[in-house]
Amino acid sequence: MTPISASPSRVPFYLALLVAFHILVIIASNYLVQLPIDLFGFHSTWGAFSFPFIFLATDLTVRLIGKVQARKVIMRAMVPALIVSYIVSVLFHEGVFNGFAALGEFNTFVFRIAFASFAAYVLGQLLDVHVFDRMRRDYVQWWVAPAASAVLGQALDTAAFFGIAFWHSSNPFMAEHWGEIAAVDYAIKLSVSLLLFVPMYGIALNAVVRIMKRRQALPAAA
Repeated sequence: MTPISASPSRVPFYLALLVAFHILVIIASNYLVQLPIDLFGFHSTWGAFSFPFIFLATDLTVRLIGKVQARKVIMRAMVPALIVSYIVSVLFHEGVFNGFAALGEFNTFVFRIAFASFAAYVLGQLLDVHVFDRMRRDYVQWWVAPAASAVLGQALDTAAFFGIAFWHSSNPFMAEHWGEIAAVDYAIKLSVSLLLFVPMYGIALNAVVRIMKRRQALPAAA
């Protein structure tokens, strides 16, 4: 694809937008991971369908404004996401609104999930940034970088999250099935990423490149 990058004057706006998007997806995923589903006889959660959005956003960030800026997004999003994720997860524990009084008592189960999400997010995203940036420099084919970063980044993210959140958990179901759920969750996220989000990355990147080229051409035509 044609080399192109965001205008330096627009980078702060893009960073703020991406930080907000990352926090939103993390909050949604922390809520949805509390809702189990059965897929073809295997245990999983709805969070498997929401979290890949972050990897799509991160890959586009690295491609358009660089790995340094992508790491800034991660660093700025991680602490607010941890705090807000805990609050939202307490209020809507197991998908049911528990009232604001629930915030008056510290919920160790929910905090463990929020902290696991925090750790998995940081580890998975930093690996994703590194792998994507390396692959996009070494391979001409546009799809190699997002595919490789999805395979490795989401593997680390999934292992870290489920291991920290549910190993010897106080929730009997999750304590017993977290390994199975993690494997199925990874398979789902990877399938969704490779079949849906990698093509979406290509479409989105082409669209952004066309818009940027059009904007860059305006001053020259004036």
